[in-house]
Amino acid sequence: MNRPASIILPPLSAIYSVVTRARLTGYRRGWFSVAKLQATVISVGNLTTGGTGKTPLVEWVCRAVARETGKRPCILTRGYGRPNPQSQILVSDGNRVLAAQREAGDEPYLLAQNLSGIAAVISNPNRIAAGLWAIKNLGSEVFVLDDGFQHQRLARDLDIVTIDATNPWGGGSLLPYGRLREPRAGLSRADCVVVTRTDQVEDAASVVSTIRQLAGTRAVFSSRMVTSGIRRPDGESVGKHDLLDQTVAAFCGVGNPESFFNQLRLEGCAPVVTRAFADHYQYQQVDLHRLSAEAKDRGARALVTTAKDALKLASLKSELPCYVLEIRISIDDEGKLLELIRSACQEQKQ
Repeated sequence: MNRPASIILPPLSAIYSVVTRARLTGYRRGWFSVAKLQATVISVGNLTTGGTGKTPLVEWVCRAVARETGKRPCILTRGYGRPNPQSQILVSDGNRVLAAQREAGDEPYLLAQNLSGIAAVISNPNRIAAGLWAIKNLGSEVFVLDDGFQHQRLARDLDIVTIDATNPWGGGSLLPYGRLREPRAGLSRADCVVVTRTDQVEDAASVVSTIRQLAGTRAVFSSRMVTSGIRRPDGESVGKHDLLDQTVAAFCGVGNPESFFNQLRLEGCAPVVTRAFADHYQYQQVDLHRLSAEAKDRGARALVTTAKDALKLASLKSELPCYVLEIRISIDDEGKLLELIRSACQEQKQ
């Protein structure tokens, strides 16, 4: 961080801290109203900005709800990065994807694709209005809030918080100097914590131990990302050897790019080039030209990226073959988390 930023940002973080603590106190003491939907609400959120592995967990929760309860969930999300952020977009009605990636937002569109036939997806910053609409028009019975931990205007039946083991506290400071959205003590509001990417750190046990101290009696689950498939951008599946047997260049525009590069290394694929773009980056043809040229200069014969990035490559051409690494989350002691989900759904029913 440059010197001007290191001087200016700490005072701004102090102001942010005062405002955040006042807001949390207001909700805790009942000064602000909280809406309750006539449906089960499960929130998946985090303490920091950036990629914590939240989207794979949202998908996992939706599949668990459908499988364990027989109900079809509806994801309520802001849809970050879309051109009309204040509007409501029905990304999927649970059966079909109804919106384009650009208008839906990257994560909502990806979730809608992966959960076709399982979950509806609505992009709307007003989660209460979106939920009421979905109850009336889709008959939704279970809602999954994507990035909902700080959205306290809507009551929830289960609050799940994700923490990335590779960077659990976002530098230790609140925004904008660090990446914490609220103090670590906020974990006391969670019903459970899922620690992600524990296989990408040397001492995951100490990270989990610290989280347990902050979370008190709440359940803490360890998890890791595992490769669920490798495909081409057009959707054609390929064998793992098609990627691992080649020298590749890796690129991505996600919140935690190093986690993607580490995932490749864990698979035995050591990219000779790694390029990180800004989160939600909109690729242009020139980007692929430059990537391909650099990759070929370093001896790479293929490119590899994430499923989120692949959404924005459809209209572009690559001079090298391009592969997409698909991942899913694997949770230790998942039966206990499934029980928490079943219990939340049963309590709402009663």
